[in-house]
This record gives sequence, structure tokens and C-alpha cells, in this order.
Amino acid sequence: MLYGIAAATASFLLAALLAALLRAPALSLALVDRRRRRPVPLSGGVAVALVTGLVAGVGDWTGVVPLGPAAGRLLLGALAAGALGLAADLWRLRRRWVVAGTAVAAACVVPYGETGPVAGVLAVGWITLVAAAFRGLDHADGVAGTVGVVTAFGVAACAAAELRDGLAVALLALAAALTGLLLHNWHPARIALGACGALFTGFLLAGAAVFTRAGHPPAGGAAVLFALTAPACLDVVLVLLSRRLAGRPVLRAGPDHLAHRLRRLGLTPQGAAVVVGAVSCGAVLTGVLVHTGRVGAPAVWWVAGAAAAAVAGLLRVRVYGPRHGAGAQGRVPGPARPRPTRGACRVPPEVADTPGGASSRGTIFPVRQARRAEEDQVSAPLRVRNG
Repeated sequence: MLYGIAAATASFLLAALLAALLRAPALSLALVDRRRRRPVPLSGGVAVALVTGLVAGVGDWTGVVPLGPAAGRLLLGALAAGALGLAADLWRLRRRWVVAGTAVAAACVVPYGETGPVAGVLAVGWITLVAAAFRGLDHADGVAGTVGVVTAFGVAACAAAELRDGLAVALLALAAALTGLLLHNWHPARIALGACGALFTGFLLAGAAVFTRAGHPPAGGAAVLFALTAPACLDVVLVLLSRRLAGRPVLRAGPDHLAHRLRRLGLTPQGAAVVVGAVSCGAVLTGVLVHTGRVGAPAVWWVAGAAAAAVAGLLRVRVYGPRHGAGAQGRVPGPARPRPTRGACRVPPEVADTPGGASSRGTIFPVRQARRAEEDQVSAPLRVRNG
């Protein structure tokens, strides 16, 4: 218990300090997110991953809170996913390579002996999905960090209930490191998680949740896993459905994530992060209560129903502009106007309506009126204002 408090305090201070120190190198290396109004360094995830790995590694090396072989592999897999995300930030790797690398790392850490082959393969897909979902949450200031902190505390409580003290301490270190990063990532953000921190956080949280539910019934395990990661799943489903309904490519980025739609409804950036954090608190609390046996598994249906209602409501929020070549929404296109033939002269309607503005052939020649105006201007006395 004392080591957990000391580990959380050290993680908070080290992450806040290291994130501030890594900001200048990230700017010099152009490791920034240019999709925002101003370039934001993407080195926050490096600080979170290094501090979490260091604190958990020290606890395992000293023997105070040993991780164990399974949790050690999970931490190494999360660090590998974070390294892959750092490469994606630096060299703009394609999404399919990042997803494939994350899936390979997840396949190396899933405990197939406790989950079974079929559930193990599903767990690999789940870890990959949650890691990619956390990368999507990093599009807004403070959202990914807030959801990560709340989820880390919930999964740590589940791990402690299963007497996995080493894994619980690692998750507490992650929560504290993300809290230290929020000092710089809160709006207006001076640093962001980036793909490195998002993949590391999502991978570690999803993998730890799979470890804590290993050996339990599959139906109850799926319900708890969904409740623990409900906001990330909500964001993924919302983005995929909206892009498919709008006829846009699924992998084409756009301002259609959960936080973006909340901003469209009038919330401030801080308010959007608080609302997403509150939703995460309710869902994670339900998952913890179901895991510990305080409530039954059907309680997760309330979370699923609320998520479905949120998706149905947020899909009505307009986030895409009119398509290229199409008019504004609601405007009825009128009859096409005839284009003037080549060589015809355009004149204002008032000139065309005058009797002297048209010849006998119906062709308008306003040259005579313009020449008369020029003569009037020249014949007028010139007045020059002294400089």
C-alpha cells in the first residue's frame, strides 16, 4: 500500500517534469500535431510510457511489488506499441501498418492458457481496437488523458480484487503519469499524447482488463470489458457510422469524434473533457461493480443502452460540410442560366433596358455611353489637393 502511494506520487511528478523537458526537443524535430490551430508537440506519450515503465520496473526489480511473467510481458508489449506509435508520429506510417504491429504485440501477450484459443483471438482484436480508439480520443485537449486516468483506476481496482498487486501498481503509476501530463494537456494544450502515448495507454489498459477477467465466464468477461472501455468504444462506433452514412472513406480523418460533436453542441473544450470523463466514470464504476460481484452482469445493459442512445443522438449533429460541387444543404437548385456566347459583351441590366443600349440586331453596344462619360470627366475642371 505504501509503495503504491509512493509510486503514484513519483509517477505524477516525473511525468509532469519530463513532459515539460521533452517539449522543446519535439518542436525542434517537428514532432507536432498540425491538425489543430497551432502546432502542439506530440512528446507527452514518451514521458508517460517511460515513467510508467520505470516505476513498474523498479518495483519488480527491488522485489517490493513483483509484476510476474505475464504482467511483465504485458508491460513490454505496451512499450513496443508505444515505440510503434512514436515511429508513426515521426515518419507518418500508414494506419494499416500501425494496426498490424499492435495486433502482433497483442498476440504475444494474451494468456491463451487461461482464455482459450477462441477467446484469446478475440482478446487480441479487442486490445488492438481499444489501442486504436485511444488514438482517436487524442484529437481534443484533455479527453484521452481524462478517460485514461478514470479507466486506469477502474482496471487497477479489478486487478487488486484478483490479487494482482504488481499489475495494480503499474496501472496506478499509469494513472498518476497521465494526471501529470494533464497539467500540460489541458486546454489550451501545450503538449499532447500522440500515437506513442495513446497506443501505450490503450494497449496497457485493455491488456490488463483481459488479464483480470481471464478464467471468468466469457459472457460476463465481455460485459465487463465493454463497461471498462465504453467511451472509447462509443467514439469508434460513432466515427465509423457517421463516415459510412456520409459516404466518406473510413480512414479519412475529420472533425467527427465524440469531443468534436460535443463542441458543436456548445460545450467548451474543458466542458467536453469533463462530460466525457463523467461518462467514463459511470461506465467504469459499473464494470468494477460487476467484476467484484456487487451487481449482476445485466447492469451493463444500461451502459449499452445509454451508449446506443448517445450514438443515435450525436449522429444528428452536423460535422461535415457540403460535398464538393454541391450547394448548401436545403437550397433547391434553380434552372440553369444561359451562358453568354463568345464575343458577347456583358452590360448591367439598367443599360440593357435603355432604348439606346441596343442596336437593331439586338446586340448591345454600350461603348458610346462609356465614351460620353469619359468626355464629361475630362472636360470637368481638375482640382488638385495640395500635399
